[in-house]
Amino acid sequence: MSFWSGLSAESRETFWRSLQALTATRIVISLVLLAYLAFDQKGAAGAGHHLYTETCIAYLALAGAFVLASVYVRNHFLMQVVVQIAVDIAVISVLYMAAAASRGSLVILYLFPLAGAAILAPRLLALFSAALVTLFLLIDSLYQVFLGMAGMPLTQAGLYGAAFFAIVMVVSRLAAKLIRQEELAARHGADLKIQQAINQIVIADVDDGILVVDRDGHIFAGNPAAQHMLGLANGDSGFALSEVAALEPVAHAFSEWQRQVGPAAGGPRAAFVTVKPYRDSGGGDAGTAAWSGRRDLAAHLKLRFARVDTVDEASERCVIFLQDVTAIENQAQELKLASMGRLTASIAHEVRNPLSAIGHATALLAEDLHEPGQARLLKIVGDNVARVNRMVEDILQLSRKVQPNGDPLLLGPFLNELKAEFDETQGVANDIVWLGNTGAVPVRFDALHLREVLINLLTNALRYASGGEGSIRVYVVTDAAGGMELHVQDDGPGITPEVRAHLFEPFYTTSSKGTGLGLYLARELCLNNAAMLDYEYRFDASGFGVRKASGRFVISFAQPLGARGATSNRKATT
Repeated sequence: MSFWSGLSAESRETFWRSLQALTATRIVISLVLLAYLAFDQKGAAGAGHHLYTETCIAYLALAGAFVLASVYVRNHFLMQVVVQIAVDIAVISVLYMAAAASRGSLVILYLFPLAGAAILAPRLLALFSAALVTLFLLIDSLYQVFLGMAGMPLTQAGLYGAAFFAIVMVVSRLAAKLIRQEELAARHGADLKIQQAINQIVIADVDDGILVVDRDGHIFAGNPAAQHMLGLANGDSGFALSEVAALEPVAHAFSEWQRQVGPAAGGPRAAFVTVKPYRDSGGGDAGTAAWSGRRDLAAHLKLRFARVDTVDEASERCVIFLQDVTAIENQAQELKLASMGRLTASIAHEVRNPLSAIGHATALLAEDLHEPGQARLLKIVGDNVARVNRMVEDILQLSRKVQPNGDPLLLGPFLNELKAEFDETQGVANDIVWLGNTGAVPVRFDALHLREVLINLLTNALRYASGGEGSIRVYVVTDAAGGMELHVQDDGPGITPEVRAHLFEPFYTTSSKGTGLGLYLARELCLNNAAMLDYEYRFDASGFGVRKASGRFVISFAQPLGARGATSNRKATT
């Protein structure tokens, strides 16, 4: 029938459960009728005692059969409902006729089958059942009047019939409304399942990583790309980003975003971090169970954040989008390097020679001109000539991709000699630059190249450090894969994410005296020695007060079986 065929599978299952509940209630009613017979045999049955008893026992047996049928015979639903309602009306009618003094109380039992019909059967069938009951009561009243016996008044029978019709109409309408609501919920649920399946396919297949976290950084979910980028084992969740030392850069960037956007804002903002395995000598734990899937290679990630609209702060969720930009940056660096190569060919002749002539002419004029105003102008010309000449030297040096010296380099003696030279040339106190553990294991790096990289980093650190004792620290850290890292750290302010995004780009600088090539050249020299220079946030490993995440430059030396990668953060330099 259309009544049953138009229902969804969920609604049909609800109807079967309701029918089972109706059959179970029928057993309870039959037991109550038998108990009533046992306590009040005279009043309950009178002359029809045997008929009353036999009917109740038969009703109990039929109720048990209906229970089994509703559980094991899961077809012909409407037929089962019709048969059960017909049996209920017939049994109650027989009991009603068999009872003598308690007919008024048995009339109420008709509400049970009529309400069941209103809920489980079409409205027309429910109204037909109510009409049958009303006709039975009216005919029985007329028959009692005809015989001159005391029975239910005709008016009372009519009122009972009207009440039955009203109850059937109300219950039927309520049941129909509930069915429509359930059908709507079922359709929405099916649409939601389809949408969730689509979202899961898209999220699982997309190249960008997606993390769902709460306001404290606890991970609730992540797609496979995010698990691969962060090195998480499959299904790892429930821990905070800050609890894993190697994920501290992500946790720090997330905290900075929360601090800047505020609780009411939700606009995404990009941040760049490097995630790689290491053991934090400051006490961080990089070996937790959540880090069981950590790969040995570093990942340079671009992070974007978005806040999910939720009803309260307790259920607040944020989404972190992760993009591995290592390959993109490498391609960009190759393009820039190719452009630099073409540029250096013309710089050598077209710029350097005229620049030398300008510098020489400025020096000759300085010997003859002694007025303060003229001397000031000549000094401006000389300073700018020196600045352009330094830029030309840096650019020319980028093209000198000579094979580095492959001899092993012991960091300890090398750094001690470099520190003494740096203190003397820069005129700084001996205690400003602090050398920590420099390691006894040799590293693969050309000594001249490493000297130039470290001089650049120390000069940059000297510009921003406080100048106090130990304000610049240089020390070696061994990462989780057994590789060596050289850290250069100062106590100055950290680098903002905006500056970090362009930190190693050529010609980018925040200093009026810089060319923007210092850090770019330092990284190129590291790459030429199969190493990597980056700026990272780590837990303080050797001082600067309370243990907290702070920025530092990190040189990751090459491994015996290959080079390790990385990429990261810092102030613009010379």
